[in-house]
Amino acid sequence: MPFNAASQPHSAPRWRSLSAEEGDSWLSLSLEGRPLIRLRLEAGATLHLYPGHVCPQRPEQALWAACYWLLSRDSACQRLAWHLPEVPVQALLSGLLLATEQPGQYLCERALFWQLPQPWLGESGRVAYPQQMQFSNGKRHPRRAPKPRGEVYRRFDARLGSWVSLRTLEIEADLERFNRWQNNPRVEAFWQEGGTLAQHREYLGKLQADPHSLTLIGCFDDEPFAYFEAYWAKEDRIAPFYPAEDYDRGIHMLVGEERHRGPHKVASWLSALVHYLFLDDPRTQRVVAEPRADNARMIGYMHDQCFHCDKEFDFPHKRAALMILGRERFFDSCKLV
Repeated sequence: MPFNAASQPHSAPRWRSLSAEEGDSWLSLSLEGRPLIRLRLEAGATLHLYPGHVCPQRPEQALWAACYWLLSRDSACQRLAWHLPEVPVQALLSGLLLATEQPGQYLCERALFWQLPQPWLGESGRVAYPQQMQFSNGKRHPRRAPKPRGEVYRRFDARLGSWVSLRTLEIEADLERFNRWQNNPRVEAFWQEGGTLAQHREYLGKLQADPHSLTLIGCFDDEPFAYFEAYWAKEDRIAPFYPAEDYDRGIHMLVGEERHRGPHKVASWLSALVHYLFLDDPRTQRVVAEPRADNARMIGYMHDQCFHCDKEFDFPHKRAALMILGRERFFDSCKLV
């Protein structure tokens, strides 16, 4: 459901409880029951923030938490103007805040805030892997980083009131679930991958050994509901059909649990999946997909998340729609909350 600032407490990324007291012109945040920051708010075309108390032990966390609270409360808010008595060196270095020509005033831009990798990536967060070009199967592409293991992304979705997270698929733990999902007639109609446990073990084993593919399980409140394949487009079968760049990522998507279907759920998990891929490597400028051209429902959901259909083209097994979402458009039109 829509986020309401009056509903307390509001969970924050990887924190047990971030709660607020708020009036018409002030905001006070507490983290796990301890005062974190108190602000005077001045409304206008840009919301201006004047800190009173800031927790001296956690000043950077306090600034981040206030930005998070105010941006996640209002998806239309594009920037915040902070008025600070001292230069926020670490916040400037990280990109959380930007200096302005006015002394003591600093901006938090929504498009920059959601590109900060932490805390969304947690312990899986890593710096960009060094670039070294190589050839495989006749294709020249960057050497890919070793695949992560475990949880790679977690965010509290304020509209749903739920955690959305991504973890890597573990064959032994997830094989039965994957088999059940693929044999669902609704899923098989589009994926055409129904089969036995043995066939699916082989299928997943090949993907696990393939450095260009990453298999993921999507969860709401830690309950698995979906299977995703993320791949590097340069080495994929899609590459001949458009000018694939070195760090473009592609996605295949499958919602297996019926109770987690619907446009409100798609808006949450699809934005989370794309968000993760753009954060995983800052050199990734586009996320692409190739759903069946007659899958109007999925294509409509992707349009809602700012993908555009570049063209239709023919794979040997299907006519596909080439869906593309650029990094700049995703973060400039960012609806994450």
